[in-house]
Amino acid sequence: MNQAHYHGGHPQTGRRIDKGQIIKWSVYALLLLNFFYYFFEEMYIASHALADGGSLQQWAEQFATTIDELGWFGLLAAFELETYALSDETLEKKKVAWSLHGARLFCYLLLAHTVFARVTTVMGFEQVTQATEVTSLCELADQGIDFGENYLYTPVTRENCATLSDDSVFYFVEPTVVADSEAHALEERLVWVDLNDAVMWILVVWAIELTVWLQNRNISGGRLMVVSHAAKVFYVFLWAHAAWWAYHGHWVWAWDQALWIAGFWAIENNLSEWRDEIRGANVFDAETE
Repeated sequence: MNQAHYHGGHPQTGRRIDKGQIIKWSVYALLLLNFFYYFFEEMYIASHALADGGSLQQWAEQFATTIDELGWFGLLAAFELETYALSDETLEKKKVAWSLHGARLFCYLLLAHTVFARVTTVMGFEQVTQATEVTSLCELADQGIDFGENYLYTPVTRENCATLSDDSVFYFVEPTVVADSEAHALEERLVWVDLNDAVMWILVVWAIELTVWLQNRNISGGRLMVVSHAAKVFYVFLWAHAAWWAYHGHWVWAWDQALWIAGFWAIENNLSEWRDEIRGANVFDAETE
C-alpha cells in the first residue's frame, strides 16, 4: 500500500489558533524588535571602530550580527512554512519546494558569512600586540582615541583619562580603540564566545534540517532521527552563552539568545506534532493492510 505524505500542523488538519501559537508569534515579534536594536548598536560600534573608514569586508564584519539575524529570520520563516503553515498540496508543488530550498540556501550563505566574520575577528584579535609605546592612557588624550571596555567606548580626554584606567599595559584592539590589559582579556573571551555561539547555532539548525528531511520521507524513528534529537545538547551551550553575556552585563544579548532558542523550540514543537501524525498514519496504514 502506498503511503500518503503526512505533514503535521497544516491548515487541513483543522487546528485552530491556540495559546501556543499566540506565544510563538509574540516571540517572533520580539525577535524583530531585537533585530532593530542590534542594527543600531552595530551602527554605534562601527562608528567608533571604523572612524577612519574601512573596506567593504571590514564594514560587513562590523554588521555581522545584523547579517546573521537576517539569515536566522529567513530560516525561521522557511521552517515555519514547511513544518506548520503550508498545506501538503502546496508543499508538493515544485515551485514552492524549490523556493523554500533556495531561500534556506541563501540564508545559510548569510550564516556562513557570520561564522567567517567571527573567525576573522578571533584571528585578528589574536594578532593584537601590546602598544609598548603607551604606558599611560593620558598619553592618548584628545587624539580621537576611544577607550574600549566590554564593548563600551569612551573618548579619551584630558579630563577623564586618569579615571578610565590606571594600567600601564595597553593594546590597540582597533586603529582608534585602545584597551588596557583587563579589558583586552575580557574582549578576547567575548570574541571566542561569539565564535562558539555561531558554530553551536549552525549545528542546531543542521539537526532541524535533518529532522525535516527525514519527516518529509515519513520517517519518524531510526538512527538518524536519534542523531537529530541528540543534537539538542547544543542548546545547553547556547544557554551557557546567554548566562555568560548576562554575567558581563549584556542583558540584551542574553535576552536575544533566549528569544531565538524559544523561536526554534517552536519549530521543534511543530516537528514533534508532525512526527506524531506520521506515526499515527503509519499505524493506521498497517491496520488497514
